[in-house]
This record gives sequence, structure tokens and C-alpha cells, in this order.
Amino acid sequence: MQTSTPLEPSKYYHIYSRGNNRENIFFEERNYHYFLRLYTKYIEPVAEMFAYCLMRNHFHFLIKIRTHRVETAQTAAVLAVLTPKDISRQFDNFLNSYAKSINKAYHRTGALFQRRFGRIEVTSDRYFLTLIHYIHFNPQKHGFVEDFRTYPYSSYSAFLSPQPTRLKREEALLWFGGAQQFARFHQELADEKSIHHLLEDDES
Repeated sequence: MQTSTPLEPSKYYHIYSRGNNRENIFFEERNYHYFLRLYTKYIEPVAEMFAYCLMRNHFHFLIKIRTHRVETAQTAAVLAVLTPKDISRQFDNFLNSYAKSINKAYHRTGALFQRRFGRIEVTSDRYFLTLIHYIHFNPQKHGFVEDFRTYPYSSYSAFLSPQPTRLKREEALLWFGGAQQFARFHQELADEKSIHHLLEDDES
């Protein structure tokens, strides 16, 4: 898959990466939480989150790039029009910061991630809906849990929870037609064949 396509404002993307040589990028529970805190710091100012899943050795995000950088609790960003270079730099800083912290904490050296993060533009409603299912189903697909709905490091449960979330929950649910239709869609097997050519092999 091409991974050098610029990330452009107002577009949706599937963002993914895996550990170097398929090695783990998360070693214990606190790593997952730290990764999401860094996401909030670096990526939330430039992108909106629609779905995510953090697996032992890889991750998936479905995001929409903002048109302007926004201020968050973690950063006092100056409102400014985003450029593809700005956006890619934020992702690079995000993953580099996490990798440096992991290397320091676990006394390791070398690359943590296999290569620069992958990105594929989401260009249709069908792709959007199927990709969310694919992202949430990943833990069950790889045998980490018997039921993906119980996996703690994905966005699935946040869609059906009344608790506040940084996800664009209400907007995403509208794509499905509501929470009930969202849950029903996830009870069925997704038509991965329809987007197979848009998915990199992510076998764990």
C-alpha cells in the first residue's frame, strides 16, 4: 500500500501502523492509555476521531482531518489553516514521542514501528461503515477475545455509552442510522471483501 499520500484537510482516512518485525508496541495496560493521551495531545488538534482499535502489535484509526488546527486542553494552539505538511508532522511527532518513551521505559533500542504510518483515504459511505466494523472486529479476528464487544482498547463500547467521549460519536451514529442500527450492523459479518483491496495485511 502507498503510505506517502499527503493527508489533506476535510478528508477521511484509515490510519494504521504495526510494530517493527511485527513485534509488540504495547506491553502492558498503561501503554494503551499513554498512547491515547499522546493521541489527544498531538492528533486531536488536527483531526477528529471516528473509530479506533489498539492491538498488541498494531493499531487502526478512522479520522477526519480538520481544516484548522484547534486548541485543546493539552495544547494552546493558534487557530491556523492546516497544510498536509503540518498534519503529517503531527502524526510523526505522535508516533516518535511514543516510541521514545517505550524505548526508555523498557530499555530497548531501534525502531518501534515498522515504517511510516499508513494512510488510505475513505471515499465512500460503504467504505466508512465497513471500516468501522472492521476496526472494531479486529480483536476477535486475531483471537484476542471471543467477542470483540468486550475488548477494552477499541472505540466500540463508547458508541453505546452515555458517557462523554472525544469520539465524533453522534456524527458517526448518523451514518448508521442510530445506535440500534449501529449495534445491529456489528452483529453481522462485515463485507470485508468489498474493501479488501483497501486493507493492508494486518495479521498479528
